[in-house]
Amino acid sequence: MDFYYLPGSAPCRSVQMTAEAVGVKLNLKLLNLMAGEHMKPEFLKINPQHCIPTLVDNGFSLWESRAIMGYLVEKYGKNDSLYPKDPKKRAVVNQRLYFDHGTLYQRFGDYFYPQLFAKQAPDAEKEKKMLEGLEFLDKFLEGAKYVAGDSLTIADLSILATVSSYEAAKVDLSKYSNVSSWYERLRKDAPGTEINKAGLVEFKKYFEKA
Repeated sequence: MDFYYLPGSAPCRSVQMTAEAVGVKLNLKLLNLMAGEHMKPEFLKINPQHCIPTLVDNGFSLWESRAIMGYLVEKYGKNDSLYPKDPKKRAVVNQRLYFDHGTLYQRFGDYFYPQLFAKQAPDAEKEKKMLEGLEFLDKFLEGAKYVAGDSLTIADLSILATVSSYEAAKVDLSKYSNVSSWYERLRKDAPGTEINKAGLVEFKKYFEKA
């Protein structure tokens, strides 16, 4: 299956880790956004929203990383451990995924991306909101080994990609003890962790240029 991506992107890295977890090989198709490749007619036909990551599985197109992650597990997973079918367990996984999308990753981008890509000055209020997201995550992890229950799920992989981006941006994670201990363990043991590390090398280049 074709996977349109950028290696530095946290949403792309989370999908790659999920593919590794379920044993699916992705046909990687690098999309140069700066060159406008995402606006070419052939890509717009696949994804009219022209965003990455985008997956094409035997003619079926899907975008939004967390939707792709769920699809990969449901179609190719050997069991449902990464995305439980039990309604209550799945509800918690979904809540954490939505939290990552709408709070943890969103606030990271709100604070850092204007600095990186529009050369704007840091916004103290946006930084405060971003760090509040880490406080929420730290609370979720209180007394817990994983972010959404007692076993690894796609919520861990999605949030791992995000938290590793925080570290790449030199956000001090040591202030959040539960997040720090979870992160240290997951960055070593999670499926696809080497893929995530390789992508972070590319992601860090944006901060080196800033």
